[in-house]
Amino acid sequence: MESNNNPTTTATTTTDEAFPAFSNVSVLNCIDLLTSDIQKSVSLLKQACLDSGFFYVINHGISQDFMDEVFSQSKKIFDLPINEKMKLLRNEKNRGYTPILDEYLDPVNQVNGDYKEGYYIGIEVPEDDPEAENPFYGPNIWPTTDLLPRWRHTMEKYHQEALEVAKKVARIIALALDLDADFFDKPEIAGKPIATLRLLHYEGRVSNPLEGIYGAGAHSDFGFITLLATDEVVGLQICKDRHANPQIWEYVSPLKGAFIVNLGDMLERWSNCFFRSTLHRVLGNGHERYSIAFFVEPSHECLVECLPSCKSETNPPKFPPVKCVTYLSQRYKDTHADLSLYQNHQD
Repeated sequence: MESNNNPTTTATTTTDEAFPAFSNVSVLNCIDLLTSDIQKSVSLLKQACLDSGFFYVINHGISQDFMDEVFSQSKKIFDLPINEKMKLLRNEKNRGYTPILDEYLDPVNQVNGDYKEGYYIGIEVPEDDPEAENPFYGPNIWPTTDLLPRWRHTMEKYHQEALEVAKKVARIIALALDLDADFFDKPEIAGKPIATLRLLHYEGRVSNPLEGIYGAGAHSDFGFITLLATDEVVGLQICKDRHANPQIWEYVSPLKGAFIVNLGDMLERWSNCFFRSTLHRVLGNGHERYSIAFFVEPSHECLVECLPSCKSETNPPKFPPVKCVTYLSQRYKDTHADLSLYQNHQD
């Protein structure tokens, strides 16, 4: 895998929608969190955010041994019989198991939901805590220790470590937007973030865009930033220009030990479209694929509105201010199946 430390990003593309040889691969900038040259990191990140909204992050502080353990534990939850997994079905707080076809990310082009199953884990908030009344907060749904002994410990540790990585990336993003490095650390923005870990398993089905069959339909992420860890199976594609006709899709290659980071819709709103929340999807190629997404959003009451550094008299705000919780709740409702559909599986 070739990584690119030059601010110029290139890609080989094709418009062929038949399932391809992997020739159309996007070359993404690589941000090293251990480098002492912060200006270089800011420059690389800024160029990536202007070009594709996707980049790699390396030397992030999470060991490869621990990443391997997280993937091993993730596989164990999906290896359970379906009746055991349905006992862990997601609740109204979006915690727990999501079956295959539960999510419908691109209803215009998909004939069915996504051919993937997932598992949501958020910040653990006890049921008797007043904070648990908020959407996306509350106790998680955990498999019993008899069923999966080390599972909860592994996932809670990973959640904590991934959040620290996200905070480091957010500081570089702030500098790239001509803000103070700690801008996104402010209590009113990230004092009590909505940070959600999602384990994902794509079954070995071959996708066919011409027939509306996708591992994950085309979408942009809802929130601030996403950290994605993947196995070695290729499947993720990005489309830098969603308005192009035909759309040009490029594969993103897995990079061992790295996170693939992408910007979400809230950051695009904050930056007045200066930074991009890019359309992406997953195509299956007949091989099982596992990935681990970590979605980072601001605090519930955070008001997402155009940043001072991203507007002017000639470039006024393109979006009205919106509360984080209002925006997220609607996006989740729009893309997930109604829980009443699973009533028979829980009886």
